[in-house]
Amino acid sequence: MISDKIKLSAKEILEKEFKTGMRGYKPEEVDKYLDLVIKDYESFQQEIEDLQQENLRLKKQLEEVAKRPTTQPAGTTNFDILKRLSNLEKHVFGNKLSD
Repeated sequence: MISDKIKLSAKEILEKEFKTGMRGYKPEEVDKYLDLVIKDYESFQQEIEDLQQENLRLKKQLEEVAKRPTTQPAGTTNFDILKRLSNLEKHVFGNKLSD
């Protein structure tokens, strides 16, 4: 997935050798900066792995929820349930409710 798009690894950055020129950069500064880049790469890679695991976990959870039967039959609304309950009360208690 994402690893196909990443061109460098932390190890490749660490092992990179630069040629020095007459008026080139200070090797100590370059090494210090590349150390920061390596730490970021490692953090990003760990974050990507964590998010991929969470993504898989959530997809499985969604599949499990989708497999569960619904609690109400299709087409049943709360209004229908309340209307049925009212009719049941009238049948069981009769006119005693209105007294």
